[in-house]
Amino acid sequence: MRNHTWLRAAAGLTAAALVLTACSQKENEGSGDTGGDAAPSAGWPETPDVEIQEGKPGGTFRFGITEPTAIDPYNAQESEGLLVTKYIFTGLIQADPDGEILPGVADKWESNDDCSEWTFDLKTGTKFHNGEEVTSESFKRGWERVSAKTSASEVAYHLTGIEGFDEMQAGTANALSGVDASDPAKLVVTLTDPNCEWYLRTFHPVFSPVPSTAGAPSTNTAYVEAPIGNGPFMMDGAWQHDVGIKLKRFEDYSIGHKAYLDNVEITITANGSQDEYAGYQNGTFDWARMPTPVLEQARATYESKDQWITRETNGMNYLLVMVTEAPLDDVKARKAISMAIDRDAIINGVFKGSQTPASSFVPPVFEDAFQEGVCEACTFNLDEAKKLAEEAGLTKGTELNFQFNVDAGHEEWTAAVKDQLETNLGLKVNLSGVQFPDLLNNEQQPGASGIYRAAWGADYPTPSNFLQPLLSTEAIGAPAGEPTTGDNRGRYSNEKFDTLLKEALASQDEAERTKKFQEAEKIAIGDDQALIPLWNRTQHRLANTEKFINLRMDFSENPDLYEISIK
Repeated sequence: MRNHTWLRAAAGLTAAALVLTACSQKENEGSGDTGGDAAPSAGWPETPDVEIQEGKPGGTFRFGITEPTAIDPYNAQESEGLLVTKYIFTGLIQADPDGEILPGVADKWESNDDCSEWTFDLKTGTKFHNGEEVTSESFKRGWERVSAKTSASEVAYHLTGIEGFDEMQAGTANALSGVDASDPAKLVVTLTDPNCEWYLRTFHPVFSPVPSTAGAPSTNTAYVEAPIGNGPFMMDGAWQHDVGIKLKRFEDYSIGHKAYLDNVEITITANGSQDEYAGYQNGTFDWARMPTPVLEQARATYESKDQWITRETNGMNYLLVMVTEAPLDDVKARKAISMAIDRDAIINGVFKGSQTPASSFVPPVFEDAFQEGVCEACTFNLDEAKKLAEEAGLTKGTELNFQFNVDAGHEEWTAAVKDQLETNLGLKVNLSGVQFPDLLNNEQQPGASGIYRAAWGADYPTPSNFLQPLLSTEAIGAPAGEPTTGDNRGRYSNEKFDTLLKEALASQDEAERTKKFQEAEKIAIGDDQALIPLWNRTQHRLANTEKFINLRMDFSENPDLYEISIK
C-alpha cells in the first residue's frame, strides 16, 4: 500500500542544518564507517499494548484525514480511503493489529494439495447495510466489478493469479472463470499458479463483497460516493468531498460483536497533520497524527496524560530507484548513493530520534523473515561510497533527479538527503516537490530517472507483500517504452529473484517459504540495491483517553474504530 504520510514539515532549515553540520564534520575527518558524530538511532520506545475491554454503546469519535482517492473497494488505495473502506466492509478474513489472521465472513478456509485452489466456507445470514444477504455470489460480483477493464481500477492487480483475471483486464471476458459461487455458502477460487498464502491477500478491501445494487463504478456514481457494505459501520449520508465523511454503527452486524461507537465523524482537512494536531489541542478531534517538528513537544505534553501512542508498524520508508536509466543503471552507483546517506544524522536532526534506521527492506515487525543488515549499503560509509561512485562513473557534477510529494512532511529530510549527496559525492541533485498524484504518475513514465520518495505499508501480513508487488518482473506490468501499471515502478527485473518468489509461494512449509523470501531479499536489496531503504516505519498518535477506552492503532496504523468505546 502506498502511504500518504501526512506529516507537514515546518518552514525553516534548522534540522537540515544540523544534519549538514554532522556530514561536513565526517567528511573533514575522513570518517567512513558507522556515522561518526551522530549516535545510532534507537527510536522512541513503543507504548504498552492496550488490553481490550468490553465496551458499551454510545458516543461519537472524531478525527481528521485528507481527501481520499476513493472509499469504494474497487479503487480504495491509500491510507485515507482504505481507513473508511475497511470499516464499512468486512471481507473473507480479518487481521488484528499484530497481523494475526481472524475469521471474517469466512468461518474457515483451506487449499488443495498444491495450493492452486482455495475454498472458503462462509457464515450464513450475514447482511449488507441494505438488508441483502451476503453470499459467495456477493464476493464474485465484487471481484468481477474490480477486474473489469472498464473499471480502470488501480488496485486490481491484487487479483492477479485468479483464473480469468487477465482476460477480464484485457476486455475479452466479463467473468472470472476461476471463481465458483454456485454454493451460496462456499467460495472456490482457482489460481493460475500455486500460492500457499493466497488467502492472506483477501484481507485487502479490494476483495470485499458488494450487493446486487452496486453496479459498475462508471455508471453507478451514487454507490461510489456512498458505498453499501457489510462492515461494522455504514455510511451516514454521502461522502462530502473536501468536507467530511460520517459513519454510524450497523445494528445488524453479526460477525463478532457490534461496534460500540454510535457515530464516527471524519473531517477532511486542508493541511493534514497540522490541522489534526490543532484539532486535538482544541478538543475538536479525539485522535491525531502530528507534524514532525512538534513530535517532541506533543510527547512531552501528552505522554504523561496517557494520551500518547508509539508503535513500530508494518512498513518501510525508502527511495524508489529507477534502475534501468542512467545514472543509476549501475549497481555500484546505487550502492554509492545509499552509503553516502547518513540515516542516523537525519533521524536525529530532522526526526529528533523518533525513527530507526533501516538495514533491510522487509521490516523488523516480520520477526521470522527480518534480516538485520541484509542491506550492507545502508550503513553510512563515505570512503566506500566515493570509491563505488568513481567506479560507476558517478563523477562530481553528475545530475541526479530526486522527487517527493509536497505537503506531507518530506521537505526537510529530502533537503537533508540532497545536501548529503551533494556534499559527500559532489553530485548535482535536482530536488523537486509535486502533488502526490503527480509523483505517482511521474514514477510510471518510461524514461523516468533518479530517485523518488516512497513508503510502503503491508496490504496483508506477509513479507512477500514487500517483495512481489515492488520488485517482481510481473509487477512492472508493461513492456519497455510504456508506463508501468504495477507497483514495480523502478522496473527492476531479476530472473533468479522471480524464481525464488514463485518457489516460495508454492511451498506449503512456512519455514521454507520464509527462507526463500530471505534469499530473494538478499538478491534484490543486498546484491542489486534495487531500492534504498531509509528508516523503519514508526508511527506516533494522540488519543483521547479521557473519554474513550480501547484506543489503539489497527493493522493499517488507523484508529481501531471497531473496538473503541466511551468510558
